[in-house]
Amino acid sequence: MNFTVYPALDIRNGQVVRLLQGDYAQQTTYGDDPLPRAQAFAAGGAHWMHLVDLDAAKAGGYTLAPLLGQIASNTSLKVQTGGGVRGRDDVARILDAGASRVVIGSLAVRQPEQVLAWLDEFGAERLTIALDTRQGADGVWCLPVHGWTETADVTLDELATRYAQTGMKHLLCTDIARDGMLSGPNIDLYAHLSKLLPGVAVQASGGVRDVADVAAAKAAGCGGAVLGKALLEGRLQLDEALAC
Repeated sequence: MNFTVYPALDIRNGQVVRLLQGDYAQQTTYGDDPLPRAQAFAAGGAHWMHLVDLDAAKAGGYTLAPLLGQIASNTSLKVQTGGGVRGRDDVARILDAGASRVVIGSLAVRQPEQVLAWLDEFGAERLTIALDTRQGADGVWCLPVHGWTETADVTLDELATRYAQTGMKHLLCTDIARDGMLSGPNIDLYAHLSKLLPGVAVQASGGVRDVADVAAAKAAGCGGAVLGKALLEGRLQLDEALAC
């Protein structure tokens, strides 16, 4: 399985930001220059990028279509993007706007039947299922929903297996405890998922600090890693990550 590095930009009110463990009240702003940053990713050798619409994630209604068009016109990057996907038309619109792959998060937990049908309709290569997870005191990986304030009845293993059996090819899994913390990715989690879901490209997300973390994710069997805060703060260089 090929390993893909996904330099990431989270956008809120047109600015490049990062949240701490998904908390909108704990935001760090890195500038209002998403297009130049995307161009820098392409110039640095990246083939893909990960783009998140934080405004839409909160309120619905994907807002980054103009930026997607600019990235398509000014770079050779393929874009994996999401935020605010509430229905089939949202998926179609984001793909039409130039996305190579649409990320579906909370809806994948709340309405799996609907999302499973989209895997068939749009094709498994056009969708990334995103499952944010937190480990319970019993060791079970649960799926928090509604802003991570409630927990779904189904576990990570159960739902990921169901999606894999129906054709899922790309799974983005974020360990909530590591998100934005620069504490290192949960390699045990990703090794577990890679074994549980053969043939699925598992993307490590949350906690990546340096090139050693990227290499560890690859060694664990992941199909890719999302690089956020460490890249924005210069703790990790894109060319180093790509060399993995």
